[in-house]
Amino acid sequence: MKTVLIIDDEEKLRTLLARIIQSEGFEVIEAGDCRSGLKKLEQHEIDVVLSDVKLPDGNGVDLLPKIKLVRPIVEVILLTAYGNINDGVRAMKNGAFDYIVKGDDNEKIIPLLHRAIEKVQLQKKVKDLEKRVGEKFSFDAIIGKSKAIQQAIELAKKVAPIDTTVLLTGETGTGKEVFAQGIHQASQRAGKTFVMLNCSTFSKDILESELFGHKQGAFTGAIKDKKGLIEEANGGTLLLDEIGEMPLELQAKLLRVLETNEFIKLGDTKPTKSNFRLIAATNRDLKQEYEANHFRADLYFRLNVFEIHLPPLRERVKDIELLATHFMQQFSDKTNKRIINIDAECLEKLENYTWVGNIRELKNIIERAVILADSNTLTADLLPFDIQQPKPNPKGTLSAFSMASVEKLHIQKVLNYTKGNKAETARLLEIGIATLYRKIEEYGL
Repeated sequence: MKTVLIIDDEEKLRTLLARIIQSEGFEVIEAGDCRSGLKKLEQHEIDVVLSDVKLPDGNGVDLLPKIKLVRPIVEVILLTAYGNINDGVRAMKNGAFDYIVKGDDNEKIIPLLHRAIEKVQLQKKVKDLEKRVGEKFSFDAIIGKSKAIQQAIELAKKVAPIDTTVLLTGETGTGKEVFAQGIHQASQRAGKTFVMLNCSTFSKDILESELFGHKQGAFTGAIKDKKGLIEEANGGTLLLDEIGEMPLELQAKLLRVLETNEFIKLGDTKPTKSNFRLIAATNRDLKQEYEANHFRADLYFRLNVFEIHLPPLRERVKDIELLATHFMQQFSDKTNKRIINIDAECLEKLENYTWVGNIRELKNIIERAVILADSNTLTADLLPFDIQQPKPNPKGTLSAFSMASVEKLHIQKVLNYTKGNKAETARLLEIGIATLYRKIEEYGL
C-alpha cells in the first residue's frame, strides 16, 4: 500500500483529507507541524507528502528541502489557502511536485496523488536497477578467496577512487573486464558512461574511427558524423582491451589524448575535448614489447602508472570450486534445471586441469556440463575428454637422440631465458600459448 503523509495544523481539514485519500486505497499518516512531520518521515516509508504552506513552526516551502534531505525520492504537493506567485515559484524550484490552492483545486488532489505515486514508483525502479547494476559490477561480485586474487582486489580498491590510469595485465580470460567495471563502479565516475573497445578486433582504419570518430565525408562510406568512443566516454571510463594490439601510429594519437584531453576526429580540423579515465588491459608483456620496438615506450610509461596483475586460474586452484558452483547455479537457472551439486571426482578433474583459457574456459565447460546433465549433480563424465583423461607427464627419461628430447630441452631454455614468462616464450618459439602449455604438461617442465 502506498503511503501519504499529510502535514496540516487544521485538524478538521486534515481528517477530512485523510478520509478522502484513504478511500482511494492509500495509507495515510498525519502530522500537525513541521517538526512532527519530519519525525513521521523518518519513522515511516512515505511516498508522497501533502503539506500546508503555513504551519505553526515554519513554512511548507522552506520545509521542502528538509523533506528531500530525509527522503530524496518522496514527492511533495503543497497546499495553500492563498495563492502566492512567489511562493509557487520558490516551491517548484525547491522540488515540489505541485503547488495548489485549497478549495479552488480540491478536485485536483486525488489525480495529483496518483501521478506523484507513479513518479515515485518509477524512481524506485530506477534506483533498484542502479543498485543491482552496481552490485553486479562491484568488487563484491568478484569470486575468489585465494591470496592472489584478494591481493589484486585490494590493489583495485585502493586505486579506484583516484582518477589515474590503470593497466590490467594477465592472460586471456582472467577477468580483466570485470575488474575494470569494478574500478569504474567504485570511482567518482560511477553512474557515468563505461565503454569498452577491444583493439584486436579491428583494422587500423576502423579502430581509428571507432576511437576518435569522424566527420561526414571523411572517407568513402562516412555518410554522417560519428562520435568516437573517446568522446562517448566523456565524464566516464574507457576500457581499451588488448591494447598491445594497437598499431603504432594510433598509439601516438592516443598518447596525445592522454596528455591533453583533446583529439581531432577524422576529417575534422578542430580539436574535441573529452575528460575520461583510461583503463588499459593486455595479455602481453608490454615492457618486453616496447624493448622489442613493438610498442611505444612513452605510451607504456604513460599507461603503467598503476599496474594490477590478474593471476591465472591455475595459480588460484582453491577458487575453482567457488567459480564452478557459481556458474553451475547461473546456468541451472538459465536452463530451468535443478542442479545443486558437483561430485568429488568432477571437482578433482577441474582442479587438476591446466585452464589455458582461465575463468572464461571454466565458464564454458560448466555451461556445457549443465546442458548435458540429466540429474541434479555434475559428474566427471560430463566434462570434455581432455579434462577427463589428461595426458600423464612422462616419468621415464627421453632418449638423447629423440626429437622430443631436443624439443623439451629447447622449450626449457627459452623458458629460462624469459624467466618463466609463458606468453613471451610462446612468441619466441612462434607457437600458440595453448600449444606451449600442452608441451609443458607433456614434458613435465
